[in-house]
Amino acid sequence: MPTRSGEHLADRLADQLRRAGAHEVRHAAGLDELADLVDAATRPVLVTGADLVAHTAVLRHLATSPVGPTVALVLTDPPGDGHTAVREERGQVVGAGPAQALDGGATGVFGGALRVGVGDLPSLAAAARAAAAGVVPVGAPSAAAPPPAGPAVDRLFAGLAGLGVLTFAQRVRLLVAHRVGDPAGLAAAEAAVAAVDEDRAELKLSVKERDDFFTTFFVSTWSPYVTKASAKLGLGPTAVTMISVAFAVAAAVLFGTGGRLALVAGAVLLYLGFVLDCVDGQLARYTRHFSAWGGWLDTMADRAKEYVVYAGLGYGATQAGFRYGWALAIAAITLQTVRHMTDTWYGVLHDEAARRPKAVGTAGGGIGDKLNAASNRVQADTGSVSYWLKRTVVFPIGERWALIAITVALFGPLVSLYAVLAWGVLAFAYTGALRTLRARWMRVPVLDTVDATLHRDDGPLARLLPALRPVGPLALAVVAALGPAALLVAALLTRDGAEVPRWAVPVALLVLLVAGLGAGATHAGPLDWLVPAALRAGEFLFAIAVGVVGDVPAWLIFGYVFVLTLHHYDLTARLEKRQSAPPLHGGTLGWDGRSVLLALAAIVGFAGIGMATLGTYLLVVFVGSVALAWVVLPARAARASVGLVGAGGRSPG
Repeated sequence: MPTRSGEHLADRLADQLRRAGAHEVRHAAGLDELADLVDAATRPVLVTGADLVAHTAVLRHLATSPVGPTVALVLTDPPGDGHTAVREERGQVVGAGPAQALDGGATGVFGGALRVGVGDLPSLAAAARAAAAGVVPVGAPSAAAPPPAGPAVDRLFAGLAGLGVLTFAQRVRLLVAHRVGDPAGLAAAEAAVAAVDEDRAELKLSVKERDDFFTTFFVSTWSPYVTKASAKLGLGPTAVTMISVAFAVAAAVLFGTGGRLALVAGAVLLYLGFVLDCVDGQLARYTRHFSAWGGWLDTMADRAKEYVVYAGLGYGATQAGFRYGWALAIAAITLQTVRHMTDTWYGVLHDEAARRPKAVGTAGGGIGDKLNAASNRVQADTGSVSYWLKRTVVFPIGERWALIAITVALFGPLVSLYAVLAWGVLAFAYTGALRTLRARWMRVPVLDTVDATLHRDDGPLARLLPALRPVGPLALAVVAALGPAALLVAALLTRDGAEVPRWAVPVALLVLLVAGLGAGATHAGPLDWLVPAALRAGEFLFAIAVGVVGDVPAWLIFGYVFVLTLHHYDLTARLEKRQSAPPLHGGTLGWDGRSVLLALAAIVGFAGIGMATLGTYLLVVFVGSVALAWVVLPARAARASVGLVGAGGRSPG
């Protein structure tokens, strides 16, 4: 069909794809020709039908979406003849086909465009050939229906979904995208596109669609102006992240300095630092500058900033005369890290459950079913009191920053630490109880879908221990954490009196090593997603207990735990970004190896020296691993790629 400018719609789409970042644009006469083109591709592939009318930004968002390698455009329009309906959960496409085949569960309609990652290109070629032949793709479930009749791009997408390719949904907000079938529909869609200011809409879209209460009403109302200014100044997301870190460090220093003026100034800097923490993500979405490095850095910087602030509060409370200021800071960093581990793995669990909807419904209802239904109702009631209460009670980062800033400005560091711990414990109890009930209902294993040894952070000793399969890895990890907990309680109770017996440290170590008996077991239980958090709790408690028993300065204990958190957040950040293990991961010794070294140092009477030495070593390994992963190895790979091209090899294109 000709557009208002006189060019054909397919030609305009081709031009838009180029402006959206496509390196090469081809018109495929049929699905067989498309399959041949895909076979030769070495980069992600964008596929569109010839009936899509949309802002160029819609295609650019699809091409640059960071949610996953394969992403499909999903619209809310009524499905046209032969169009593929879509059912999605948690942003993932879990069903695609004729609307009637989804039993009323359709949540949208395929928008006629998708981006397919390199790893999924063989499946795309297979789906194209099967759709061209009108057969079920090889590898699809035997019960899968043949590709439906309709536009080629819809048959292609239905076949790809039938092969089980993990596909994420790209929704259209504020911008315009429609599939058209006649000149009248084309004219209406073009008018709708022209009526929207594309740049202004993109700036609004840079703000998360759903965020927490404090961020929504006290940050996102004006942060887009900072985002726009940053883009005009040529600042990238990484630069804004670094400025945000500087603000947080300055706030921590002021909290440690004390004095009302310094505390108020620190609170203001903390708030501004959080605003910039939001701006870096908004800037990435506005400019479409996404990278694995940027995502990793944002995750690591968020945690480092928060824990540096805890250090400032702990030092400030101690300087103000409170003996256990550092102890509260250590408790805060331990609690928050264990909470984050449960958050990460519950998210993985929920995503896995969304990909396997049949497994979710096999429990026959019960309390888990009721909790899931209630949660979905609250989430759907956007803007209601219950919706905001649910988002606030879990104590997200915005609320933590706000609570710290307000309490430290009004009352001081000590009250701020108590407030963070109190709300954090309540939030942990609330989320832990509800998630445990829902996870038992879902019965979807997640640790057996990844390298469990890596995310358990097992060392050589744990790998050598026999597997105690009947007990289960979670029960072993929980029992293991009880030994260090008992040692810590005993050390705290006898701190001003008799010394803890020398044999208490090796006994607590032996109890901790019980967790290693679960290293070789299958992590397929409905609650085994809690194993990494339980192991982190056990290791942290043991390190703290050794520090207390060995009279290690509290600031040094905090520093050692802080280094451990960097290591563990590196692991979880790589899980979220689908990265491999850190290059020097083997050099970190595992939770078991580190605990044995600390115990030996405490037994010979050099707990402080041992903790400082081991912490410094781990920090050096972490920095070296970061340099290798993000600088050295990519540069080496780039040189190797250039060498292959110079030798006559094929350059990706």
